[in-house]
Amino acid sequence: MPEKNNPKNGFSRRHFLKTATLIGCSALASNLSCSPKVIEKNMTGDHPESLKGRFEPMPSPWFKETARDNLQCTLCPKACELEDGDRGVCKVRENKKGEGFTLAYGNPALVQEDPIERKPFYHVHPASRVLSICTVGCNLQCKFCEVWDIALVSPEDVHVFDLPPEAAIDHARSSHVKAISYAFAEPVVFYEYMSDIATLAKNAGLLNLIHTAGYIQPEPLRLLCGKVDAANVDLKSFDQDFYNTVVGGELEPVLNTIKTLHRAGVHLEITNLIIPTLNDDMDKIREMCTWLVDELGPDVPLHFSRFYPLYQLSALPRTPVSTLDQARSIAMEAGLNYVYIAKVIGHEGENTLCPACGETLIKRLGFVVEDNRIEDGRCGFCQAPIPGLWA
Repeated sequence: MPEKNNPKNGFSRRHFLKTATLIGCSALASNLSCSPKVIEKNMTGDHPESLKGRFEPMPSPWFKETARDNLQCTLCPKACELEDGDRGVCKVRENKKGEGFTLAYGNPALVQEDPIERKPFYHVHPASRVLSICTVGCNLQCKFCEVWDIALVSPEDVHVFDLPPEAAIDHARSSHVKAISYAFAEPVVFYEYMSDIATLAKNAGLLNLIHTAGYIQPEPLRLLCGKVDAANVDLKSFDQDFYNTVVGGELEPVLNTIKTLHRAGVHLEITNLIIPTLNDDMDKIREMCTWLVDELGPDVPLHFSRFYPLYQLSALPRTPVSTLDQARSIAMEAGLNYVYIAKVIGHEGENTLCPACGETLIKRLGFVVEDNRIEDGRCGFCQAPIPGLWA
């Protein structure tokens, strides 16, 4: 008898091995890069060499002139001031003879289908699949970057797709996914491309999901809020020194982004990667959790993610599971109702529990949903409302 792919009860078993392989990649230790594989062939079947480093500069509105006749990027808090020929920290925004351009439009370095749980979204259409898209570039320089060979390189350095927004929508429709996810590398740096796809996706009945570090200026964020259905924001620490020395940015703009998304009614989930010796101070984690409850309420899902040694932090150990357990206990004591553990397959923290009756509503094994007892946005046992974007 053929296997069934029941959206109520998760993926069919034929997806399990493929999914487990993806999980295993994220769980590798040592100095190996675990980043998603760059696509080796573009959508039209051309040889990849013809698209290596392909970019056609696209004028961007997110620049302004300075008193010194340079251009200043107004997209993110870095506010890079560029002389003619200069590029910003992200490596994809450039001053060309006094006009500001993006080099990250229509040339994604990664296009692939993923389980939505990988994003990670645990309160958005469980067991559905999404089309993930990202280009080269990032406006931060995290020393623990999991996709450094996409995010922290120049557009000349990688093979890419030739995928204009209309083609992205066609691909999503033909793949029968529920959403387009702008993730892996930082979607803020390909803002114009993301925004144009998102407009078309919304008209096509697709959800728009972003996984972002939240390092963006208020005005472009405000415009994006009208197009995005759900956001997972990496709150990398609640310590400004950590942001300065390990991330290459500031904490305050990220907190402002989180508050703006919440006020705009965008479904919000938070991810916090816990790195041994660097951001595993439980007092800071308690401070962060208290802030989340005070600013967002008790129902925002929080994902504590396990660190694995890679990139510039390959000498550090994996996060002990006991550290993740302690952080989860602190978050629940602070009043958060949905606290998850990521990258520890089989941990009870992968599951969604009803805060009213305590029953297990969604049982997960890695990216596989084994059971789903949420019915019309309510607990299937006690009928308590469960916040999220459900069927």
